[in-house]
Amino acid sequence: MSQYEPSYTTSREDFLKDGTDQLFREAIYTLVLSVERLLKCRSSFARILGLTSSQFAVLMGVASQQGTGGVTIKDLAEHVALASTHVTTEIGRLEAKGLLVKRSNESDRRSVLVSLSPRGVKEIERITPTVRETNDMLFRDVTLRGLINSHVVAKQIVANSDEALSHVRRVAAKASRKPQPEASALPDAAIL
Repeated sequence: MSQYEPSYTTSREDFLKDGTDQLFREAIYTLVLSVERLLKCRSSFARILGLTSSQFAVLMGVASQQGTGGVTIKDLAEHVALASTHVTTEIGRLEAKGLLVKRSNESDRRSVLVSLSPRGVKEIERITPTVRETNDMLFRDVTLRGLINSHVVAKQIVANSDEALSHVRRVAAKASRKPQPEASALPDAAIL
């Protein structure tokens, strides 16, 4: 049997090493694995507090962004990278749990400001040591330069993702519209 040589999964010549895209593929798999593990950690933190992962992200986002006056839903949504409508829903749930408070935004009557309630502060203080210890383990041997570089790469992938997702959705839509051969048109061996 001859060795199969798959086509490159990138046309970026600067991403090819030793005439293959193997390093690029391994980098993608590692990025995906690292994100999956970060999400598992987030899910575990959330479980400790009796929250969903999204609720945990919103709660931590409020804690880091509220300052002295609170944070708007728009700014919070951008910070935690969730849709504003989803953030609004989770804020309502966290407010019902007594973890967040909303108040009118005096400088913009169209929006509200969100901040931690006293109970929310206690929950953040309870989970922060676990988050810190976990982050210290996750990022052991990662330099500041490495962190900055990975942040730059992640931000660029996010920036490029709208165009890439639009492309792959168009291809998938075309593929799903292709007529499939009817059973009668298939050879007898294919009808099993």
